[in-house]
Amino acid sequence: MLVGVEDDLLPIGQFARLARLSVKQLRHYGELGLLEPAYVDPDSGYRYYRASQARVALSIGLLRSLDVPLAVIGEVLSGALGALDEVRDSLEEELARRSRTLASLERVMAQGLPAAVVRVVSEPARQVAVVREVAAGPREIARATSAAVARVVAAVRGLPSWASGGPAERGPGESVEGAGIRLVGLFPMDLGEVVEVEVACVLAAGVALPGEVREGVLPGGQFASATHVGPYDQIGLTVHAVLAWSAERRLRVGGPIREVYVSDPAVTPVDELVTEVMVCLEEEW
Repeated sequence: MLVGVEDDLLPIGQFARLARLSVKQLRHYGELGLLEPAYVDPDSGYRYYRASQARVALSIGLLRSLDVPLAVIGEVLSGALGALDEVRDSLEEELARRSRTLASLERVMAQGLPAAVVRVVSEPARQVAVVREVAAGPREIARATSAAVARVVAAVRGLPSWASGGPAERGPGESVEGAGIRLVGLFPMDLGEVVEVEVACVLAAGVALPGEVREGVLPGGQFASATHVGPYDQIGLTVHAVLAWSAERRLRVGGPIREVYVSDPAVTPVDELVTEVMVCLEEEW
């Protein structure tokens, strides 16, 4: 027996088997300060652990199996309150994203690859109120879009007229159609780590905007357009159909992709939401 080594100490290999971890993992956790050896032989560098440390080791293994990052595990072991809240929120977001992906896949399985009816339409330039939100990647686009819609509607609802000339007295979650509001989402063709999302509200000519919302012009032109019926998170399928239709005809397209929200999501069933998808046609290749 080594001098200075207590009777209840276990060599790292034996402790690894007891804790159901690998020697490599134990060394790594020790370097991070999550589970340091009870004793390190100064001559050989051999590491020894007490059996009482097995509970901590097994807890680390449990938390890793739940996809808890090592940095957060350190907080949990130190007794920090709410350390797992962010992990739970992240998993909920991932679950929601996976659920949306599954729904899109099931739609493709049931209906085949997207083949929406595409038409060419002419759009005039329009005066709009515009707000911008920044999404931290594609997963954040839905949140950014909702925030932009709320901001633009809240800012212009007190104005005397909309594009339709009707009163603007409804809140962000109230009827889009009934209030005469025409909202257009604007999204880049290519999505990166940071995505700028804009929502434009079409206004009647001459309407003055409050300072917190900028005025802009939605350019006119020729657009390839298709009607999407169904959840917003499946609009990508219709965008695909429009882009495929344009590519087959050697038509060069330009961004941003437009989503014209026809239905009011507050009163329309999700499967019946109507959105016009529009992509600007620039020229032939």
